Amino acid sequence: MLQGKNILLGVTGGIAAYKAADLASKLIKLQANVDVIMTENATKFVTPLTFESITHTRCVTDTFDRGSYYEVEHIALADKADILVIAPATANCIAKLACGLADDMLTTTALACDCIKMIAPAMNTKMYDNPVTQRNIQTLRDLGYIIIEPGEGFLACGTVGKGRMEEPSVITEAIVHEIAREKDMSGVKVLVTAGPTMEAIDPVRYITNHSSGKMGYAIAKAAARRGAEVTLVTGKTSLEDPKYVNVVDITSADDMFKEVTKRATKQDIIIKAAAVADYTPVSMASDKIKKKDTEDEMSIPLKRTKDILKHLGENKKKGQILCGFSMETKDLLKNSRKKLEKKNLDMICANNLKDKGAGFGVDTNVLTFITKDGEEALECMSKDSASDLLLSRLMEMRKKGK
Repeated sequence: MLQGKNILLGVTGGIAAYKAADLASKLIKLQANVDVIMTENATKFVTPLTFESITHTRCVTDTFDRGSYYEVEHIALADKADILVIAPATANCIAKLACGLADDMLTTTALACDCIKMIAPAMNTKMYDNPVTQRNIQTLRDLGYIIIEPGEGFLACGTVGKGRMEEPSVITEAIVHEIAREKDMSGVKVLVTAGPTMEAIDPVRYITNHSSGKMGYAIAKAAARRGAEVTLVTGKTSLEDPKYVNVVDITSADDMFKEVTKRATKQDIIIKAAAVADYTPVSMASDKIKKKDTEDEMSIPLKRTKDILKHLGENKKKGQILCGFSMETKDLLKNSRKKLEKKNLDMICANNLKDKGAGFGVDTNVLTFITKDGEEALECMSKDSASDLLLSRLMEMRKKGK
């Protein structure tokens, strides 16, 4: 996801420096190129050798290192970086950055950087809450720095409060969001649906399906990474809400119909990846339905749910792109193309539940993109990769005016 991206990681002198090693490891696993600059105090907590072993590059600690292989090292590192990330960022480092001071290798390089800059503060709660520190953080925010707010909890100093450096996984996600993809969807409004719906039978039981929501969530995250303004309308899943996305939680098919249709006219692209129930109980029992000894069978009267995709197709605004999903077990192309035409879609993403790597709950998919002009069959790939390819195809259609 970060292949070919150059990340400059600054590490300052706080106990949270050990988390920076985990952050570096996560970035390397995403195939980023990582250079590390440590302040002198940081080396008291974690050795430079730790970062060198993880990144396989020399860890820089001294502004005047005679063994440097860069002619003017702080300028070369600044020019190379796609993003500067300082994690942890102490109150002292933040103060220096806010005032433009450059008295060590890290702050000297930071002053020379014209790339994206991100800091993850870490310090004692009282230091963080101090008006001077808050003023300095706001100054950096005004200068364009991205601030990864610290978390709350038990701190190394023995107190409980705000000041703990955010977890490396969260910082990694923020870095991916900023630099993984070109922001070619900036200004585009995208609505994605995901997950299953739950149709209540009584206060205890409901009708649902096996959808995990992974495909829809992957699409929403991919669109946000590319700069889109994303709304995700989702049924209940076990997935964490994606950051940088407006999440709207729903339960039933009727809930989804209401939440989608009231937002539809403002969207440029709508992608319906949710597994919406086709039928719902005619009525919900007010109390739990009890089993009767005299009955061997039970029937539940069902009625059709509102067809969200058909409604969207019938009310599609000019220039809007509408994409649906079709999961089949046989006659994939025939059934999917019929759905494309019947519901006035611009594209339908078809997959067969029986294909290896496709189906519910897995991290891969085997999709076929179907439009009125043709079909594009994809190999089995991660849902993240499939999402990016889908968005690229939809953007191509948008640029061509369909």
